[in-house]
Amino acid sequence: MSGQQPAVYIMASGERGTLYVGVTGSLRQRVHQHREGSVEGFTSRYDVGRLVWFELHPDFPSAIAREKQLKKWNRVWKLRLIENANPIWRDLWDDIQI
Repeated sequence: MSGQQPAVYIMASGERGTLYVGVTGSLRQRVHQHREGSVEGFTSRYDVGRLVWFELHPDFPSAIAREKQLKKWNRVWKLRLIENANPIWRDLWDDIQI
């Protein structure tokens, strides 16, 4: 999987809205898919298209472990994580350099 940068990310429908936690090897491509609703599923069903948090990882095992950890967190913890890094819930799409 050369050329891929493992990342864990959180998408939201809006400020403090519906949240989605995911992992990918191509953050820009995956976020684009969520934003366009090009893949049927949770994010297209609930209009979850704003990237509000992401974290890059050195390898897929660590990214997958972090995703699993975040999925077990309660909503308040996830909101706190987002708001510590992105207090105004800005869409981070333009911040993706990979």
